Amino acid sequence: QVQLVESGGGLVQTGGSLRLSCAASEHTLRQYAMAWFRQAPGKEREFVAAINWNGGRTEYLDSVKGRFTISRGSAKTWFLQMASLKPEDTATYYCAVDINHPWAAGTTAENYDYWGQGTQVTVSS
Repeated sequence: QVQLVESGGGLVQTGGSLRLSCAASEHTLRQYAMAWFRQAPGKEREFVAAINWNGGRTEYLDSVKGRFTISRGSAKTWFLQMASLKPEDTATYYCAVDINHPWAAGTTAENYDYWGQGTQVTVSS
């Protein structure tokens, strides 16, 4: 059982930056695809960014391209660097792991098997 813990969320002004981290317990994630999703109040969860097992493939939500960067750290961590933040980026951000499609950077939540509890990102105008 993979347990995921997000950190790095907080309150930031428009145009600011944050770096989200996701740490896994016990198991190495080096062979899995990883992603970030977000959910704002009253809205459905949406895909933000994904990276495949070796970092050779990434996918991004159109509205975050050029502002957000997903990357892998150690075998048990990965990150979402967020810059030029906007109020519409306000949401709870979740990290997720796909153990069945390591070659892909999937954008569909149903592909992901393990999820963290989320970290709140609030961007003030």
